[in-house]
Formats: sequence, structure tokens, C-alpha cells
Amino acid sequence: MARLVYPFFGSRPIETINRSDIVRLLDRIEDERGPVMANRTLGIIGRIMSFHASRSDDFRSPIVKGMAKPEQARARVLSDDELRAIWKATIEYEVAAFGAFLRFVLLTATRRNEAGHMHWTELDGKDWVIPASRYKTNHDHLIPLSALALEMLPERQSGEFVFGRRGGHQPAGSYDYHKAIIDEASGVKGWVLHDLRRTARSLLSRAGVASDHAERCLGHVIGGVRGIYDRHEYYDEKTKAFEALATLVQRIIDPQQNVNVVEMKR
Repeated sequence: MARLVYPFFGSRPIETINRSDIVRLLDRIEDERGPVMANRTLGIIGRIMSFHASRSDDFRSPIVKGMAKPEQARARVLSDDELRAIWKATIEYEVAAFGAFLRFVLLTATRRNEAGHMHWTELDGKDWVIPASRYKTNHDHLIPLSALALEMLPERQSGEFVFGRRGGHQPAGSYDYHKAIIDEASGVKGWVLHDLRRTARSLLSRAGVASDHAERCLGHVIGGVRGIYDRHEYYDEKTKAFEALATLVQRIIDPQQNVNVVEMKR
């Protein structure tokens, strides 16, 4: 509740929270943390709403049957044609640097808030270190940025957030609003931002990156690895992997430019 619900609703009175507000929150949680977490959050909110309704003559809970999320795991990987269409749409849509933000998420295989809350202080040359305090595994995650990913970074503003709003003083937001415009322009429907991370993982394999190196690019904890975590582990391998990802993405978005390039075999 403290990390997911309170920041979203703030100090709003419970009577002002309507069904569409809760749906937007659940969609956001599903995108970032999966349907199971969204349903757990819905259950907690439902109990609070029911408790308040039991003590009020006028309040009626906005939660109804059917709001729970289907809990099967998503497996959406964008096709080359879909990637091409989305990439083109992001080039043409640079409001709030959202187009560059989407391309950056794909090229770094990150979650939307990891990139959306990125601080300039987390950059050291071409290296981006997501601190443990805001990374899912509670470990620092180092990403050697490819040359193409570095091109996506906007000009530095006065604020602390790289892809931030209001001069960089607030983290990126309004994802649903901006993405709806990208959907309309690209003609690609039925995808969420987290599918970019899943697609990046698929492309890493397609580019010939070894599975354990690709998993480290995504910041996954590998079973059997020693307990002491070194964020610089596999730095060279990750550097090559992210460059391979960028090269493959470039081939996909502009196939005529790289007609003589042959995919690596595993």
C-alpha cells in the first residue's frame, strides 16, 4: 500500500476515488509488477472500501465483480513489423521526450519506471547504474549503454530526472496518455510497455547472446551465483550484448541499410 497505492491517490478523500481511478492504478501495477500484484492490491483496496461503507450511510464502494486481472503470464513479443511501426511513430512523436523514452526502454531492456525515474547522477560516462533502492532485486544494476541508447538521452534540463517533466523536476509520467497516441499512429494494439522488455530479451537471444549473459542484461539473479553480488560482473559481456541488441534493432527498423549483415548463430 505504501509503495503502490498512497503515491497514486495521495491525500484524496476516499469518497472522491472512483472506479476508473482504481482501474488506472491496477493497469499500472499490472504493467510494472504483474497481474498477481494487481489483484492483491485490489483485494486490499476492496477491504478498505467495504470497511468504510459499513460505517457510512452514503458511501458505496466503487469496486465491482470483474475488476480482477487475469493471472496468466503475458507472453507478448512484438514482431519486426510492429517494432518498425512503433519506432517510426516514436520518431514522429517527441512530446515530453516520450518517443525517445520508449526507444530507450527497448534498448536497455528496462521497466518503465526504472527509465522514467532515471536520475542524471546515475550516469557515469556510458554506464548507467540503477541503485538497489529502486531496483526489483535490491541490487545495483549496471547497464553499459550502447551508442544507440546514448543517442536517446535528451538534453539535460535543470531538474534531476533524465526523462522528466516540468524541466526534469518530476519523473516521467502520463504513460497511458502518450502511449495511446503512439498506438494510434503505429496501428499496433494490445501491447503494454513491459512488452518492450520482453521483446528486448527475445532479441538478445536472436542476436546470438548467451542466455546467462542476456539474463544479466535484464538484471535477473542467476541461480547458483555466489551470494556476494558484484555489479561489475560480466561487464564486458553485457557491453557486447547491448551493442548486439542495438545493432539488431537498427537492422529491424531499417532493413535496407544492413542488407549484407548476417545474424550470429548461438
